[in-house]
Amino acid sequence: MFKKVLVANRGEIAVRIIRALREMDITSVAIFSEADRNALHAELADEAICIGPAKSLDSYANPVAVISAALATGVDAIHPGYGFLSERSDFVTLCEDVGIEFIGPNSHIIDVMGHKQHARDTMRKSGIPITPGSAGLIYSIEEARDIALDIGYPLMIKAADGGGGKGMRRVEDASQLDALFSQAQNETEAIYGNKDLYIERIIAPAKHIEVQLLGDKYGNVIHLGERDCSFQRNNQKFLEISPAVSLPLEVRKNICETAVKAAKAIGYQNAGTIEFLVDKDNNFFFMEMNTRLQVEHPVTEMVTGVDIVKEQIRVAMGEPLTYKQEDIQVKGFAVEVRLNAENPRDNFRPSAGHIDQLMFPAGGLGLRVESALYPHYTLPPFYDSMVAKVITHSNTLEDALKIMERALYEVTVEGVETNIDLLEALVSDEYINWDRVHTKWLETHYMPKWLETEVNTEE
Repeated sequence: MFKKVLVANRGEIAVRIIRALREMDITSVAIFSEADRNALHAELADEAICIGPAKSLDSYANPVAVISAALATGVDAIHPGYGFLSERSDFVTLCEDVGIEFIGPNSHIIDVMGHKQHARDTMRKSGIPITPGSAGLIYSIEEARDIALDIGYPLMIKAADGGGGKGMRRVEDASQLDALFSQAQNETEAIYGNKDLYIERIIAPAKHIEVQLLGDKYGNVIHLGERDCSFQRNNQKFLEISPAVSLPLEVRKNICETAVKAAKAIGYQNAGTIEFLVDKDNNFFFMEMNTRLQVEHPVTEMVTGVDIVKEQIRVAMGEPLTYKQEDIQVKGFAVEVRLNAENPRDNFRPSAGHIDQLMFPAGGLGLRVESALYPHYTLPPFYDSMVAKVITHSNTLEDALKIMERALYEVTVEGVETNIDLLEALVSDEYINWDRVHTKWLETHYMPKWLETEVNTEE
């Protein structure tokens, strides 16, 4: 049983974890940077400790600083949330070395699945369908040309250690390959310190479907259904839905069973997500595994009633999963949108500053808001632009969207720019055929029309 847990994160996810710890009667320790002295997560935790300057590499993403804080405060375990150190195997090894439990998978699993090409190889050997592409890492343009001739265009060059769109380049034809390969390689070296690239064929149009998994230390693995994360901009998720209503039930069932098979093949423990691409014929292909909690985990919690964060903590304490697969029932539909401090009319330019006025929806059946904002808080410019998540749930997707429409109408954020207008327009647009949405739909179909409408309205 854990008595004290350090939350190695900030913002809304740190607040989410701290609340779960309080409900489990576990003392929480928050870490904060100098820019986050007045942050909500530092106020809500039982204890808080400053670990460094504003820059994340010197604070939240600094393994030594986090471990030092954990040792100084005498914690039993560390919950990493997502981002920062959540998928750093070297950090997990540090935890193991000093006898602090890491609330997540072990360092070996993170190593295998965090390296995208190794993950592809592992899945292929386990009989999991993967996208056509390179059999190993690609280091030269000559190798890239040979792979391109074999799999065809369009294709995607990806950093093996990448994520969040970093080290990625989409190549439409042979005339672009040399230049974009060089760009991807340079960016990968600058960010990750290596030139590890791989190439895969682009499945387009494609849906981005992910399966939420939970595994314990006794070999039990279950899925909590799937989420449709096809609403994306620049490879970043914008809106998520569970279940993936645009797919036939049999396909959804096969994807979930395949994800469980993949997780069992690697002995996966704790919470994780396997992401798939689904083509127009409903063929699905393994894309990657996130060996951590996902930003969009609340949509799964809303339709299953399972508290994923608490399950993570119980598994890390050595307890078996609370649920068996037959216990999991997906009820109704849930939608999540990400409220970001950015200006969608100005190429999504990030915004920061003083929060002059703030109001979130007061509540109501089927509504959940997660945020670390509060009135008169000064939003620092050093971190991710997401400032809140709004999640709704109802018996039908239409009703869940209507609740979301009402909830977003009640949101007021003054002092910084946000994407609230775009979110409101999206969830209230009755002409959207949600079945036809794919990973490029928001950028190529919806955004141009929305921007045109905004210009015409201003005129």
